[in-house]
Amino acid sequence: MTRSPQTDHKDKTSAMQILPIVSPQAWEAARQALLVREKAHTRAGDALAADRRRMPWQLIDRPYAFEGPGGRVGLLDLFEGRRQLIVYRAFFEPGVHGWPDHACRGCSMVADQVGHLAHLNARDTTLAYVSRAPQADIAGLKDRMGWDIPWYSLTDAFDADFGVAEWHGHNVFIRDGDRVFRTYFINNRADEAIGTVWSYLDLTALGRQEAWEDSPAGYPQEPPYRWWNWHDSYEPTAAPDETWAAVSDAGVAAFRKAQGGPVE
Repeated sequence: MTRSPQTDHKDKTSAMQILPIVSPQAWEAARQALLVREKAHTRAGDALAADRRRMPWQLIDRPYAFEGPGGRVGLLDLFEGRRQLIVYRAFFEPGVHGWPDHACRGCSMVADQVGHLAHLNARDTTLAYVSRAPQADIAGLKDRMGWDIPWYSLTDAFDADFGVAEWHGHNVFIRDGDRVFRTYFINNRADEAIGTVWSYLDLTALGRQEAWEDSPAGYPQEPPYRWWNWHDSYEPTAAPDETWAAVSDAGVAAFRKAQGGPVE
């Protein structure tokens, strides 16, 4: 007899432990109790991000080279004129499961969850992927999978020098003119959860660049929410839309009144 997916689902559910069934009031009380710990977790994450912004900088003095769609480029070119750069080492090359039709399954899942890059770019930050596959193969992969992430071919020891020769990872850089510095690195657990604009910005030296953050003196900061925009409507150096600024300010005020303190 063929078992239907619905039958299999019911069998798996019946094997699960059923937790206490409570009233709406008791459920809300349990949620509020858990919320205390969740807020503490959020604050701890904010504190970690603040510590990342105080990490020392490592000067990059080797002229690394990559192949891009337009030919040979250097590490500075990967910034695309912006101040910060996040580089993810994706495994797409001969010897990796799925080659040549697919990249590593895990790296592909990471690429699938990348948010719209316009929001990251609006914070003066560029995301780039690097692999050992040739550009022709990378172009075909991006087209097949629907990815528009800037993606470069490795040509030297960049992956070995930055801890990503054997496993995935994100390296974070900042530039001061033509000088490039490494500011952070993350791999293993937690690296797989990166993908939203907030998770990326929290890795960077400048952070989200919002006024509530604990950042070193002189770091760029502005009121939260005001810089948000539709991904097709960002204009460099443009002032925040006045209507949206009023809406966002009213929202901040309402949250503060309801919580009796800062927005969290």
